[in-house]
Amino acid sequence: MSLLGKLEADVEIKAPADKFHEVFSCRPHHVNTMSPDKIHGVDLHQGDWGKEGTVITWNYNHDGVKKTAKQIVEAIDDKNNSTTFRVIDGDLMKEYKDFTAIVQATPQPSGDGSVVHWTFIYEKLNHQIPDPATLLEFAVHLSKDIDANLTQTQAQT
Repeated sequence: MSLLGKLEADVEIKAPADKFHEVFSCRPHHVNTMSPDKIHGVDLHQGDWGKEGTVITWNYNHDGVKKTAKQIVEAIDDKNNSTTFRVIDGDLMKEYKDFTAIVQATPQPSGDGSVVHWTFIYEKLNHQIPDPATLLEFAVHLSKDIDANLTQTQAQT
């Protein structure tokens, strides 16, 4: 069994891909208002919102436990609506030597809604560490919360 792993999941949403992408690329500090039961805050440590190289900390509740993840925004691809985060500190580093999360939103061919694709690329510290399947499920549910907020806001305008 390898220590290296990759998990992926897709979730269909009603919001436009560019609006969903904007949340993770430029406004992650708004996610706690979109999903307050999962995200308690997002703090800026270095850099500027919406810029590659920015360092942020997510305060979140996963599996009933309050956790933190300090991440660097490695890449923002506005053309492909993709943002890449690499974890550099926090609770995930207790189990993983390396952990990267990529979130990409792609417009549906019909023009109605989008598909959010999550990719986790990681290296476990040892063979006893489970794959981050529950964290991927968390990301899928978080996407649905953000979608609900974006489509509600869109309907009000």
